[in-house]
Amino acid sequence: MPQLNPRLPRLDALRATWMLWMAAFHFCFDLAWFRVTTWNFYADPLWIGQRVAILSGFLFWAGLALGVSRQREPAAFWRRWMQVAGAALLVSVGSWLAFPKSYISFGVLHAFAVLLPLAQFGLARLPSPALLLLAAAAVALPHAVQHPVFDSRLTNWAGLVTHKPVTEDYVPLLPWAAPLLVGLVAAQSTSLRGWLAGSAPAPLVRLGQWPLTFYLLHQPVLIGLLTLWQRTMAA
Repeated sequence: MPQLNPRLPRLDALRATWMLWMAAFHFCFDLAWFRVTTWNFYADPLWIGQRVAILSGFLFWAGLALGVSRQREPAAFWRRWMQVAGAALLVSVGSWLAFPKSYISFGVLHAFAVLLPLAQFGLARLPSPALLLLAAAAVALPHAVQHPVFDSRLTNWAGLVTHKPVTEDYVPLLPWAAPLLVGLVAAQSTSLRGWLAGSAPAPLVRLGQWPLTFYLLHQPVLIGLLTLWQRTMAA
């Protein structure tokens, strides 16, 4: 997950908390994938709700971080953006090799790669009422407008699909722009920004400074450990 803020310890700690939650969620998903459990991540509201909360949190923290750091040099922003975009491409290629029929063409990193420049160079300059109106529209539009033209991999990034595509991760701009927009609104609160600059547990602060690295590495590590465990048990 992208990290774009100047050092705000409590924001780093909050992000790290979500990173650990994400890792725990994916570990449970992997247990089901390895058939250790029978949890249904595609139909059970418990797991679906957690995915929504985790994604919403990361997008909110990104909007908040971007909102409080929008004065940073464009060169620094684009360096970080290139890392995010490169990671998104890596995820697409890796998932295509692992899941050729359900590879990730527009997942969470792809959404970040599109939303962050839009926010940095346009949306972050809007007043709170306009941002909240856009957030409400982002949530409402996918329910009000669906068309088959948006069902292909070339167009489903918009989110106006008639059915969810077969893919291992799908985070279209609509409705997922909404939490980031709300984060931009929160960034306009001087009191919140002051609170985020306060102290937080050092391990969480350090972990929260490496969201993209953590995101890319945690699943290979978890899957590797489960594979090793499975082979050890079968020996």
